Amino acid sequence: MISFLIRRLLQLVPVLLVMSVVVFSTSMMLPGDPTTAILGEDASPQDRAALRVELGLDQPVLIQYGRWLVRASSGDLGRSLRTREPVAEMLASRVPVTLELGLLAVVLSLVLGIPLGIVAALKRNSWIDSLVSALSLSSMAIPYFWVGILLIMILSIHLRWLPPSGYVPFFSDPVMNLKLMIMPVITIGTAQAALVMRQTRTAMLQVLSQDYVRTARAKGAGEVRVILGHALRNSLIPVITVVGLQMGALIGGAVVTETVFSLPGLGRMIVDGIFERDFPVVQGAILVVVLGVLLVNLVTDLSYTLVDRRVRL
Repeated sequence: MISFLIRRLLQLVPVLLVMSVVVFSTSMMLPGDPTTAILGEDASPQDRAALRVELGLDQPVLIQYGRWLVRASSGDLGRSLRTREPVAEMLASRVPVTLELGLLAVVLSLVLGIPLGIVAALKRNSWIDSLVSALSLSSMAIPYFWVGILLIMILSIHLRWLPPSGYVPFFSDPVMNLKLMIMPVITIGTAQAALVMRQTRTAMLQVLSQDYVRTARAKGAGEVRVILGHALRNSLIPVITVVGLQMGALIGGAVVTETVFSLPGLGRMIVDGIFERDFPVVQGAILVVVLGVLLVNLVTDLSYTLVDRRVRL
């Protein structure tokens, strides 16, 4: 286990290095001049030039990248060009919001997707299977922003059950925090649940035809024990794989969802940084997202051994 962790962590270094080049070069290619976003359209050329020198934007791109990489390797992601606030401090306040949204969305996707996948597999080719498959395809096809707006219109404007947008930290007001997170979590979680359902259905159909399932039934094991103890446990590895691979898509959904519901998370931070041409903010936020996705993939690999003891790292 230890040697596996060390080997995987060492493999992250070249991946992060390559991604740092991609993130830095992509952010620098954003259209527009950050001095315009900071000083406005009416600023004089002299003021713009002075600000570029102050921010180090007058240096060659390779020198800017080298300085940024050295600082980033020590945990210093620079300062916002607009607010002059350290990017690391901005991330510390934004990451918990996106992390809460992501964890709740994953929990919802598992709570909905796994039972529906089991039912669809047990009722194969029935009207229940067709209905569940149709609902999953609809959830995957509808864009996040449309689901979010639809939920606001129904649950907030018409029914007045939930506040439309905003965020309150969990430890400040747990009840209000959960109320504000219900619609964003549903927006992302239902789309993820559709993928989990389809993968669970496919894996269950394969497992239910195996000899050991028929043997368990022949020995008189109850149907619940056969489904949960034998079939489901051996079907979870592909489901876990799908959940791990969808973390990148979940972050992409968070960008849209946090914008729709005014959540101060990483997604909103990236969007604001792009519109304001705030390169350090965009670079730092995307680098943290990349690191998070890589760590989730590592945790996914480690979880295989907990589900199936035959798996060796």
